[in-house]
Amino acid sequence: MGWEALELWGKDAVRIERLSGGVANDVWSLRIRGQLAVGRLGTRSDADLAWEAELLRHLDREGLSVPVPIPTADGRLFADGLTVMEYMQGGPPETEADWRRVAETLRELHGLTQGWPQRPAWRSSTDLLHAETGTRIDLAAMPPNGVARCRAAWARLVGRETSVVHGNPTNPGNIRMTANRVALIDWDESHVDVPDLDLVLPHNAAGLEGIAYDIAAQASAAWEAAICWDDEYAVKRLAEVRTL
Repeated sequence: MGWEALELWGKDAVRIERLSGGVANDVWSLRIRGQLAVGRLGTRSDADLAWEAELLRHLDREGLSVPVPIPTADGRLFADGLTVMEYMQGGPPETEADWRRVAETLRELHGLTQGWPQRPAWRSSTDLLHAETGTRIDLAAMPPNGVARCRAAWARLVGRETSVVHGNPTNPGNIRMTANRVALIDWDESHVDVPDLDLVLPHNAAGLEGIAYDIAAQASAAWEAAICWDDEYAVKRLAEVRTL
């Protein structure tokens, strides 16, 4: 159905302009019922979109600033691959102090989602010690030596508590800050994993020290190499994962 589904949010719902940053989705600013909003059209399954919508509603109820889904006129949170969400005002983090605020928000996210069920069809980093595929990850497509290095990095996370991770918080475009709050947007890569994967931030804003930072940085580089394989960025990230 494509963008024709937008009429389910009302006859006055319109697209305004395409937004940058979408890779797997077509993302536009919208006007819905007189208010600015964001629409994301993609190929995720209904189960996947339902998981994300429930997560965002939960976080909103708990006081975290997130782009809450706006329902259709008949109450659905998504339709035909289209999700409409609140538009989050603000700008990206710029200073070390800004990134420390981001780290605090991420830790709040992790605390609010301990025990959360895994996103449908996804795998955590430690699941991939034994599995080869999970949504966008296909380890069979990577060089065997690279897979071994990634798995060695992820093996150091075994036994850690898990929660929802945002999945891409180091991209400043995924953060909208004001003087009063930090909003996390673009939850397309969120899933259940070890929280340290979210905490390898600019300026080491999360305050990880020594071996804790090394474990997190290696596991994060391995994850980004696997999920992006095999573009230039993924190759660069894999080069950072050493043989143990």
